[in-house]
Amino acid sequence: MAEDHRMIEPFESGQVRGETISYGVSSYGYDIRVAPEFKVFTNVHNVVVDPKDFDGRSFVDVNGEDCIIPPNSFALARTVEYFRIPRDTLVLCVGKSTYARCGIIVNVTPLEPTWEGYLTLEISNTTPLPAKIYANEGIAQLIFFQSDEEPETAYADRKGKYQGQVGVTLPKL
Repeated sequence: MAEDHRMIEPFESGQVRGETISYGVSSYGYDIRVAPEFKVFTNVHNVVVDPKDFDGRSFVDVNGEDCIIPPNSFALARTVEYFRIPRDTLVLCVGKSTYARCGIIVNVTPLEPTWEGYLTLEISNTTPLPAKIYANEGIAQLIFFQSDEEPETAYADRKGKYQGQVGVTLPKL
């Protein structure tokens, strides 16, 4: 299904393991990778975090093969993979246990029917210590739910605000 609909590009038909945190097809889902583009939350400018009027100065850009997230903080990142979700499918993104066992949590995120783009992830470091995230390696797992009916109104129909996002996308109203 993923290859037929070009749902995931690039698509890894097997699970890649070894010296990396695994990614690709898993036993019941697909493990996605995080790209080497991060926005790490910072208090340097002492701005108020407001989802209706978000100030981009709340983040520091980090580009590289890894990213250190400060204690009790978080980073935004995007996936390596680009997604095209079919109209009869809902996808749920959940964190991988390898990171969860280190206190690093990926926010549960839905990918709605007809949504398309690179997925922006919120990665939280719940520990009192700095935490390292590895680019181009597994970060979360996608679980797919296919319905026997299509929704009356899907994400693209209502011109969703995050449709077609390319880079790490900040909150929009």
